[in-house]
Amino acid sequence: MIFVRTAYRVRAYPAPEQAAQLGRPSGASRLVWNKTLAERHRAYHAHGRKTSCREADAALTAWKKTDEPAFLSEVSSVPLQQTLRHQHTAYANFFAGRARYPRFKPRNGRQSAHYTRSAFRLRGGKLTLAKHTAPLEFVWSWDDETLATLNPTMVIVSREPDGRWYVTLAVDTDDPEPQPETGSAVGVDLGVKDFAVLSTGEKIANPKHLDRKARNLARYQRQMARKQKGSNNRRKAKTKVARAHREIRCARTDFLHRTTTNLVREHDAIAIEDLNIAGMARSAKGTVAKPGRNVRAKSGLNRAVMDAALGEFRRQLEYKTTRAGKTLVVIDRWYPSSKTCSACGHLLEKLSLSTRAWTCPGCRTRHDRDINAAKNILAAGRAVAGKTPGDACGADVSPQGSSLRQSAVKQEPSGASPMAIPAL
Repeated sequence: MIFVRTAYRVRAYPAPEQAAQLGRPSGASRLVWNKTLAERHRAYHAHGRKTSCREADAALTAWKKTDEPAFLSEVSSVPLQQTLRHQHTAYANFFAGRARYPRFKPRNGRQSAHYTRSAFRLRGGKLTLAKHTAPLEFVWSWDDETLATLNPTMVIVSREPDGRWYVTLAVDTDDPEPQPETGSAVGVDLGVKDFAVLSTGEKIANPKHLDRKARNLARYQRQMARKQKGSNNRRKAKTKVARAHREIRCARTDFLHRTTTNLVREHDAIAIEDLNIAGMARSAKGTVAKPGRNVRAKSGLNRAVMDAALGEFRRQLEYKTTRAGKTLVVIDRWYPSSKTCSACGHLLEKLSLSTRAWTCPGCRTRHDRDINAAKNILAAGRAVAGKTPGDACGADVSPQGSSLRQSAVKQEPSGASPMAIPAL
């Protein structure tokens, strides 16, 4: 049987005394992470050796017996052990080339503590953590029956920079039933002017969340820059900045979830391009931002790419299509979808980014740039979906006409047979 990890994230409302008590495991976890990371870094650069999990556990035990971090023994040991496991995984991902080198955790960032089954109790809808006497109050947004039958494997208590507390309940559930087939397939062309253009001709407008809040965010950042460092007024101003960022983040996440959910519900197969998001936003990362002006300092195009969160859009499509039993096809990023005529297959030599519409020299068909690209992406996705499972990954794509042969990747639903993309 296949199990799927599902997480329920809810808002928590601890009392002032309870909030101070919840902050100790988070602070201790941050301290253990930073001290262990520093020790690993020192051992590797001084002696050229890696630190094993057993050595990290022994170091944590020794720290508890010293006077400086004596408060480590006052909190539950489970979040501290989980911190060591997470850092070991971070190093494994780094040496495997899947992630960057682990970084130190700041004090003013997001704080969290992970509790396994031995460190919490959920009975009657009340959550009690290890070394806590009173249950933690939280608001449940789903059915009460779901909460009564919930058997979480892990609980994550986190505090955002704006001061809000959240509880995440991780549950291992059975593989969900596939959603009913709709007999529809769609190609999606992602962009900045329009967030997404579908092969059906529908255009999903880019909400531009950051642009709508940029003026207020810049004002709050200027106010924070004028405050003295370490003062209470600066702390209050920093909270306002964090709240503004939270509003932008929540609006963006809500838009992405609604868009991806609608696409998965309405279509059996979805074809998208493998965009190089890191390359598109690389120049924005190198921009030097001035205090109070870091929102406006980045170039408009790069800031719009980062605000659109195209990588998060693809991530949500990947896991939602897998759970729904649908098919997601990812076309190679070098496939000339915009320069290829979707009617006759004629391939243009060049097409500038500013050209939003063009006429095919071969068949004289007038094309909207984005709609034409979405149609070509769907045609390439059909070619990939028609392959056998062994040929699906990295298969050659041969769209209509004389366009170049490119590679594509197909994501199939787990435990399902290969699905041919149905005709529209």
